[in-house]
Amino acid sequence: MAATRRVATRRVARRAAANVDTKKAVARRAAAGRVALGVVAVALTAGVAGCSSGSGGDVGAAGPGAAEKAPAPKKKVPGAPKAPAAPGSVLRLIGDGSTAFTGSQPKQPVAKRLAPGQKPPQFVVFSWDGAGEDSQKLFSHFREVGKKYHANMTYFLSGVYMLPEDKRELYDPPKHNAGSSDIGFNDTEGIRDTITQVRGAWEDGDEIGTHFNGHFCGPEGGVGTWSVDQWKSEISQAKSFVKHWKTNDPGLEEEKPLPFDYDKELIGGRTPCLEGQKNLVAAARTMGFRYDSSGVNNQVWPKKKDGIWDLSMQLVPVPGREFETLSMDYNFMFNQSGTTTQGDPDMHEYWGNQMRDGLLQAFDRSYDGNRAPLIIGNHFESWNGGTYMRAVEDTIATVCTKEGVRCVSFRQLADWLDAQDPATLAKLGTLDVGQAPEKGWTAFLDGAGTSGTGRTTGAGKAHAGPGGDKSGR
Repeated sequence: MAATRRVATRRVARRAAANVDTKKAVARRAAAGRVALGVVAVALTAGVAGCSSGSGGDVGAAGPGAAEKAPAPKKKVPGAPKAPAAPGSVLRLIGDGSTAFTGSQPKQPVAKRLAPGQKPPQFVVFSWDGAGEDSQKLFSHFREVGKKYHANMTYFLSGVYMLPEDKRELYDPPKHNAGSSDIGFNDTEGIRDTITQVRGAWEDGDEIGTHFNGHFCGPEGGVGTWSVDQWKSEISQAKSFVKHWKTNDPGLEEEKPLPFDYDKELIGGRTPCLEGQKNLVAAARTMGFRYDSSGVNNQVWPKKKDGIWDLSMQLVPVPGREFETLSMDYNFMFNQSGTTTQGDPDMHEYWGNQMRDGLLQAFDRSYDGNRAPLIIGNHFESWNGGTYMRAVEDTIATVCTKEGVRCVSFRQLADWLDAQDPATLAKLGTLDVGQAPEKGWTAFLDGAGTSGTGRTTGAGKAHAGPGGDKSGR
């Protein structure tokens, strides 16, 4: 992502053009793979509760501000081992110094197993595709939003945003000429700004995942046509651009390294247009990935697919419409202004409110129902006047302050899932969308409840209709 508005606009135009090219393929995939789920009429929560207290087993309970009295300084003992370095300080440079091992990531909660009969926390994941800092300064803005509301997030970094335009030939994408990219490349200023935000996000406790590289969609060489080996190449290149930006751009030699080993940090991603998940997972599970978020699902508890957690995008209500759509800004936009990214200005506020209210309805039916993690995806874009950015910020402010809610990264969610008793997760998986245990959580999770027996919050059932475009961007 370049640091100029011109380049940011060019990227949006390219993505919009790709959307038009793949619209028919998306419709076919949506018709073939439509997911049925219950739609509930849930009143939006009017108030915002204060910061909640943590309960045992909750990832995210150890948030910022949990202060304790500092002990008196101890007398230095000759020959005693040195104190560990502060988080983020350089311990060992890696490769050309673009990255460094600095110890464990700071501000990470401890994942604990649920006690028998304990109600699960309500997890919410806010994630960002193609994260990079440009002239809109949305990466830095949402980092501040996250800190304000104690929300960790996942930033899916596009590798080509770490590669300068004059080195574009270093990217050799599958089924395309070297130097090709549907989202362009970057410049020195843009890379520097992105490095600053990626570094700060990791130190904040956020996750740096991947949106891979060239963002190729559709049947003509798109990611959905790639083989397992081609996906391995794409992942390796995405890692390489993050690990070698000092070599690839001499103007950045004096910049501080990113404070992590990306080979170990990278454990998940989301594919362009949500295409190619099967072969991507087959490749990714051999390269350290623990989850993938490239599919379409209902608001139910996640399961593993081919050995890694399937933390797919979800279908959520579109208020005032008879269908559901993906929990992503692009998909709301597609159903509102079509393929144009700047529709009728008189509709901008309404469209943003529609997305916000749809996300809040989705949250309510999980929070009051099966407590399935809510997965939300976005882009750092000012589509339709930036109305979707406002919708997401309003949603963060509303849900992340509620009792029992943990706004976490995908890594933190995967850590919590890995810590649970498989039998508990299997029991949670019997609950349908919006379905709360009929006899309460204590009975349901201590073995006293009947498997799958519950009540559905709200009323009525519906399917995602033809207006519910399923492609992510």
